[in-house]
Amino acid sequence: MIFKVNHHDKNSKARTGEIKLDHGVIETPVFMPVGTVGSVKAVHMNELQELGYKIILGNTYHLYLRPGIDILEQAGGLHKFNNWNGALLTDSGGYQVYSLGDNRKIKEQGVHFSSHIDGSKHLFTPENVVDVQRKIGADIMMAFDECTPYPCDKVYATKSMEMTHRWLKRCRQRFEETDSPYGYQQYLFPIVQGSVYPDLRKQSAEEIANHELEACAIGGLSVGEPADEMYAMTEIVCSILPENKPRYLMGVGTPENILESIALGIDMFDCVMPTRNGRNGTLFTSNGIINIKNKKWENDFSPIDENSLSETSKVHTKAYLRHLIMTGEILGLQIASLNNLALYQWIILESRRRIADGSFTEWKNKMTKVLMTRL
Repeated sequence: MIFKVNHHDKNSKARTGEIKLDHGVIETPVFMPVGTVGSVKAVHMNELQELGYKIILGNTYHLYLRPGIDILEQAGGLHKFNNWNGALLTDSGGYQVYSLGDNRKIKEQGVHFSSHIDGSKHLFTPENVVDVQRKIGADIMMAFDECTPYPCDKVYATKSMEMTHRWLKRCRQRFEETDSPYGYQQYLFPIVQGSVYPDLRKQSAEEIANHELEACAIGGLSVGEPADEMYAMTEIVCSILPENKPRYLMGVGTPENILESIALGIDMFDCVMPTRNGRNGTLFTSNGIINIKNKKWENDFSPIDENSLSETSKVHTKAYLRHLIMTGEILGLQIASLNNLALYQWIILESRRRIADGSFTEWKNKMTKVLMTRL
């Protein structure tokens, strides 16, 4: 995998770059929409491409259960199954298994869990998670890890981190003794853990960096901890991870989180927030945050967001979208999701431009206040 840095911001750790994959060149910073079961909810692939997205996520846990790996293999991998011509990243399933709570048991071998669909019993190990992601056909595969909850006592966080490191060695061995089944290169990303303990984050970052894989991810954040703690852990980790490799902050976040994390040196992001919040009636706009269900928008015939990259947000009004959401009309979910994904893409595009011309920090400080204002 080829990664090159193109620009550095003069007042922060922000940078622009390019990741070259067999399914295209990904400019960074980049936000990756989450397509958990092979689709970004309520959004067509063509619409993602029109907004300029070149990489999306799939989730190993959900795709393993439905439609099942046999179906994906018969289709020729997820790219052909869902007709996505861009790049794909798959989460290993560690976070989803963590979220199952009492329906899973974590052991050194791996994680025994019960399906949330039918209660059937399954086992994820570092080895079979690599096998599954190979068969899904992800360009970027994530190592199997344990995502610790927040709060988490230090003894548990330490043991969990150490097991994640051991699992990484097993993931890497399996990865190196297997090949891509579909004729293009696949890459394995390791994950830094350590909860909100600075010494553990430092230790984990050093361990991950020593593996000298193509990139480094940061997991176990944005799980309920205060934003200041998330930024502090991110800053520690970014100071250790190699400059010449992409840094991926998993599961983050709000527009403010993304801008502040770009300033700390993060290159890659993903989050369900733009689509999930959109489906629930929360809109991210260039002017601030709108709860479209509020009655104040009932007779507001101004555009949803006159500055949006999405044409639907420019031509449809707040009143019309509120009507669709309040009546449960499916089109409302689509328009709201597109609006939010367009805003996130605008943040990314503008960040790249501002980093390149040297105005990022001043612009970021202003825009975090604007974008997080509740209208």
